[in-house]
Amino acid sequence: MTTRTMDTTQELAAFLRSRREGLAPDRLGLPSHRRSRRTPGLRREEVAELAGVSTDYVVRLEQGRGLRPSAQVLAALARALCLDPSERDYLFDLAGRRRPGTTGGPDAGATPPLARLVGDLSPLPAMLLDHRYDILAWNPEMARLLPGFETVPPSRRNAMWLCLLHPAMRGFYADREQVLRDGIAHLRAAWAAHPQDRELAALIAEFAAQDEDFARLWAQREVGVNGRGRKLLRHPVAGAITVDFEVLLPLQDPQLRLLVYRAADEESRASLDRLCAR
Repeated sequence: MTTRTMDTTQELAAFLRSRREGLAPDRLGLPSHRRSRRTPGLRREEVAELAGVSTDYVVRLEQGRGLRPSAQVLAALARALCLDPSERDYLFDLAGRRRPGTTGGPDAGATPPLARLVGDLSPLPAMLLDHRYDILAWNPEMARLLPGFETVPPSRRNAMWLCLLHPAMRGFYADREQVLRDGIAHLRAAWAAHPQDRELAALIAEFAAQDEDFARLWAQREVGVNGRGRKLLRHPVAGAITVDFEVLLPLQDPQLRLLVYRAADEESRASLDRLCAR
């Protein structure tokens, strides 16, 4: 991809095609005799029937012919394609019709109260991220946990850049594939919510050009945010550390993300304590 802003019409077309082709007919109870073995997933006429629109309308959407579907049509397509909540948000964002009750807004830096909160969360490692994964604030424990963080220039303080391209963190995540999947799914959702963000588009283009894994996973069009889970970290000094993570959205600044780590077991807690006491 290039550093240009997002072509939402073409991405909407590609996303609808990918979800239609990836949806097993058996999941919807469609009879097998209606299928063509050469057709992956659902056929366009089946999606049209399920969504209550014409087949020609689905064809034009999938061809990126400049249609502006209404919220009602988008909701019907989301039901027909069995989209999960994150995928529905992505669909609505691509069409420029963000669903009521979902977050999104202009760029924002770390407000002083949030920056202070990150510090107050010590001794739990914590940092504040924006929609690009730029790291806006962090506490000393997080800085010590991320290998080589103190050597990273301000322009490269980005969580995805660290994971992909910072040499000191190449083997930091035991399950790097899953960490990348989660991060890329978030970036794709952010890309749709901020289609005019040239800085975000440039970041994604850089990642795709410099990391084969990113390019491969980006092409799969997964979307969503994993707000809770567990990671196994391989720290060069402290050794293996298992952490539970939580991602929190401030009500006053819902475009930001507060990431907090907690040791998942006593051995990891002891390793974190030793590392942060250095």
